[in-house]
Amino acid sequence: MMLKTECDAIGATRYLRDLIMSKYENQIIIFTEYLEEFPDTDELVWILGKPHLLKTEKSKLLSDISARLWFTYRRKFSPIGGTGPSSDAGWGCMLRCGQMMLAQALICRHLGRDWNWERQKEQPKEYQRILQCFLDRKDCCYSIHQMAQMGVGEGKSIGEWFGPNTVAQVIKKLALFDEWNSLAVYVSMDNTVVIEDIKKMCCVLPVGAADTAGESPPDSLIASSQSKGTSAPCLAWKPLLLIVPLRLGINQINPVYIEAFKECFKMPQSLGALGGKPNNAYYFIGSLGDELIFLDPHTTQTFVDTEESGLVDDHTFHCLQSPQRMSILNLDPSVALEILKENLRMFELVQKHPSHWPPFVPPAKPEVTTTGAEFIDSTEQLEDFDLEEDFEILSV
Repeated sequence: MMLKTECDAIGATRYLRDLIMSKYENQIIIFTEYLEEFPDTDELVWILGKPHLLKTEKSKLLSDISARLWFTYRRKFSPIGGTGPSSDAGWGCMLRCGQMMLAQALICRHLGRDWNWERQKEQPKEYQRILQCFLDRKDCCYSIHQMAQMGVGEGKSIGEWFGPNTVAQVIKKLALFDEWNSLAVYVSMDNTVVIEDIKKMCCVLPVGAADTAGESPPDSLIASSQSKGTSAPCLAWKPLLLIVPLRLGINQINPVYIEAFKECFKMPQSLGALGGKPNNAYYFIGSLGDELIFLDPHTTQTFVDTEESGLVDDHTFHCLQSPQRMSILNLDPSVALEILKENLRMFELVQKHPSHWPPFVPPAKPEVTTTGAEFIDSTEQLEDFDLEEDFEILSV
């Protein structure tokens, strides 16, 4: 078939992709002649802190991208809340992007950034355990069921589209029930990251050490790396997931933030960004020039559950096609950056908790005797959680 224009070719590609997916459901079939290829350039491609040279490392680049867990719309899972929707198609894209970002954090936590995925190769047990955290079942800690129901406490009805900040708040609260990963999730407020507050969340005092709820650990108990040459007690440090909700413009991204935004994909601690356009969310994992590289959740696949062997058939959880790209200027200005090191200039980094703010109290799991899943089934106690939904407009 001869296509007259590049636009026609892209339209035909999307039509064929949707047709294939609707016919074969979970079977990911690749027709390389229809894929939009990367341009021929000497520029580096940055994927979550790793550089790739297109001309000589293209296969390595595609392998790195396909190793990221890819969560999409699913259908035929058990109804959310027992009587709710059995598919998140049309409304769950930001939730799926939040899952992808969080899954990347867990992979870095347990397997390291250099871990790679190969189809039909036996994976570490930690990988399977991470994947099972996100299956579409109410007893999985980061399932679409848990995220949608926790969103009720954020003022979002089940089936309603979430913004990036709402997803950040949901992840922060669900992490309280996740003892295996033991993440401290800090969502910045008013474009400000407070080191003192992060230490309160991440520093775990030795057994028997005096501690008062809401108080910072004494300076003498900060990790030895911060007090070289002393014999300070060894603390456990909970891994930090730092999420920074930002608004980088009014109706569109302000060009003055472009270079700083691209820098976040070069940081080795980077987990990317959540954003896109209203009601159309993407998970941004890299950059090439002034283009952003993203994983797209807008493909509907059938629910996949654990098999009798206890493993999950994972081939539909990895995107085996060339990734999609968009101009950074087309990005909606409301984004949430996920990083583990705070040295960008798009927000303020301060040591002490601002005196005009309410006192900071680290979030704590409510004292209940049920599991996290059962707790979230009841929304009566969710009103105790606060929500900072609005974004601040950054001054230039």
